[in-house]
Amino acid sequence: MRDIKSFDEFIKKGIVKRQTPNKPRAEFLLKESEQDYQSILDMLKKSEVNDKNANVYVKNCHDILMQVIRAKMLLDGYNASGFGAHEAEVSYLKVLNFKENETQFANQLRFFRNGMLYYGTIIDKDYAKKVITFLDGIYPKLKKLAEKL
Repeated sequence: MRDIKSFDEFIKKGIVKRQTPNKPRAEFLLKESEQDYQSILDMLKKSEVNDKNANVYVKNCHDILMQVIRAKMLLDGYNASGFGAHEAEVSYLKVLNFKENETQFANQLRFFRNGMLYYGTIIDKDYAKKVITFLDGIYPKLKKLAEKL
C-alpha cells in the first residue's frame, strides 16, 4: 500500500471541491456516527470480537470514522466525490493535524474495507480489535473537532 497523498493533491485533481459549508448535513452525519458508535459499544457488551464477526466490526468502525471526517469536511466547506474520494477524506486527517501513524492506520483501514467490499477480504479478530482500539482513540478527538460548529 502506497503512502497517502496530500489533501491539496486531491483538490488539484478535482476530487475535492470547495463548497458552501453544509451544517445540516454535517449535523446529520455526526448524529449518525454517534448512534453507530453506541451500537458498536452495545455489540461489544453482548458479543466479543471473533473471526466470524470481525468484518462486521471493521466495516462499522470504518463507516463511523468516515462519517465524522465527512462531517468536518462539510463544515469546513469541502466535498469529495468520485474515484479517490475516500482516500481524500482520510488525507483530511493530515489537515486536521492528526499524527502520521493515525492517518496511515486510517488509510490502511480504508484499504482493507475496500478489499472486503470488492474482493472478499476476510479480516481476523486481532485486526478487528486493533481497529476498535483505534476508533476508541480517534473518534472522540475527531468528533470534538467536528462539533466546533
